[in-house]
Parts: sequence; C-alpha cells; structure tokens
Amino acid sequence: MLDLISIGDVTEDVFLQIDDIATVVCDQHNHHCKLHIPFGTKLGVSRVDKLLGGNAGNMAIGASRLGLRIALYAEVGKDAQGDLLYRSLRENKVSTIYFNRKKSEKTNYSVVLNHHAERTILVHHELRHYVFPHLHAAKWVYLTSMAKGGEKLFPKILSYVSENKVKLAFNPGTYQLHLGLDKLRPLIGRCSVLILNTEEVQLLLKTEKRDFKFLLSALQKIGVEIVVITDGENGAYCYDGKDYYYCPIFKVPIVERTGSGDAFSTGFLCALQYGESVAEALRWGTVNSAAVIQQIGPQAGLLTLAKMRKILKSNEGFQARLFEGKEVMRDKVYYLTKNK
Repeated sequence: MLDLISIGDVTEDVFLQIDDIATVVCDQHNHHCKLHIPFGTKLGVSRVDKLLGGNAGNMAIGASRLGLRIALYAEVGKDAQGDLLYRSLRENKVSTIYFNRKKSEKTNYSVVLNHHAERTILVHHELRHYVFPHLHAAKWVYLTSMAKGGEKLFPKILSYVSENKVKLAFNPGTYQLHLGLDKLRPLIGRCSVLILNTEEVQLLLKTEKRDFKFLLSALQKIGVEIVVITDGENGAYCYDGKDYYYCPIFKVPIVERTGSGDAFSTGFLCALQYGESVAEALRWGTVNSAAVIQQIGPQAGLLTLAKMRKILKSNEGFQARLFEGKEVMRDKVYYLTKNK
C-alpha cells in the first residue's frame, strides 16, 4: 500500500540567478518592491537550474525523501521537458505509475528570476484534458494546484477517498481558490487536513480579518479535522477541533523561497503519517521549510528522515505552543542550531 498519492500539475522550472539588475524600487518601508527592467536590456545570469516544479511534484519528492511510499498523478507532454520531470521522479524514488505523458499535449513551463533571495515567476500552463486514473490503495491523498478542468476530477477524488477510507489533505492552488468556497465545500468538508496561507484563507472566506482563531474555526466548522494557516515569517497556526496551536519560524539565511510552503506541507503530513502529534507536525513542517529556502529551487534542501530527526533533537527548545484569543502571535526569533 502506498502511504500517499500526490495529485496536481507539475512544471519544468528554470531558475535564473540574476546578480546585476537595472533597478529595484521599494516603498518607504522597504515593502512592495518592484523589479524594473528597461526594454532592450541584456542582463547577466550567473546560474541556471532546470528542475521539476509544481506543488504536487514538490510534495511527492519531499515525502519520498522523508521515507514514505509515494506516487504522483500528473499529466505532462511527451516532450523533452516531460522526460526531464519523469527522470527526476524516478531518481527520487517516486512511483510514476500514474504519471501520464501525452503525445498531444505539452509540459507546463515556468521561469523563476531570483535576485537577492527575492523572486519573480513567469508561468505558462498548458490546456489540460485530465483523465483520472484508477488509483490503488493508499493511506493519504494530497490534492493541490491544478489548471482549469481539474475541478471535473473532484467527484472522482471524493468517491475514491470515501470508498477506500483514505485521508484527504488539500492545499488549493490559485485557480482552485478562485472557484470559491461553495464549489470547494464538498472537498473541504471531507478533508483530514487543510493547509492554506493567510491571504488564501482571507480570499476563500471573503474577509480581511487577521483573527486566526476566527479563521481557523470558520474553516474547521465546514468539516475539516485539522486546519493549518501559514503566515510567512510570522509562523504558522493550527486548529485540530480541540486546541489552537502556534509555531514560530526558524531564522535562517534565505537563498531562494520557492517551495517553502510545499516543504512545510510535506513535513506536516509526513509527521502525521508517522504518528506524531499536531504540535510536533508543526515543528516538522517548519524545519523542512527552513531547509528549503537555504538552497536554489524547491527540492535541493528537502530533508531526509534521518536529517529531520537529527535537527529536531538538536533543537528541542523549538516548540509549537497553545494559544488563546485572537491576537497575532509574535515569538522571539529562533535560530537553528547547526549540526556538525
């Protein structure tokens, strides 16, 4: 039996490291920065990396690194980019039994411009005609970002998880979120775990509130067992229907941020699969995310199970904790203990 089947779109991500740039303009608080590149400019690129990208692929590889038996359902073109992604999955011990390479379609493609740990992403999604495969037994299904047409698979996914008593984790992508709460309600109501960031929750609930107790409970009332809201550098919040938790972040040198959210989701779900508590799962997610942002791309920094346990043991003072009230939590910065 598989531990987890990851479902969603994948892309070829090309990371370009830009060291010389025309202009970076920010507001007076050094926020809302913009990259200004005049037409006709020729920019130097110091490094190029071609990698598998997409939330579902990042989860599959990350969970495999942490020792789970993983398969990925995704559709790509039967082209050079699709072949690269196929090889990447095989090299990372992810089952490709549901990885569909179609002659009639092309592989998604994105370019990530990285400049001093900040990024701009150019994305091209191909039109997909999804064909849902017959899935074998698994303990978890992780559903994430898919393009237009992916919503047609929702009933089949719900039937699969219900008939086979499979736990469902959901991390909606941009297109899925814009379908709105009414269309997502059947999926959300069946979730064992729902993971979103603050802005995504506000979009889904149509609110500007940053009262995390309110946001968590509003989603949990739909039927979710465990709700997680990540809040960037401020940490993460969680509600399991009984207790509210808050977990700060690790302060680490940031090289590139792509995949940090996926790494968090991976660590969190893998911890639950290993029988860890919700509070401990928050630690796993945070540690995995901190490891990823120290390297280029969404996978280079993903931790193995041995490395994860070693870091957690070396940083026993770093813990998620219960919180009450609607305040936004602010813990002091926690610096990762180096492992020799």
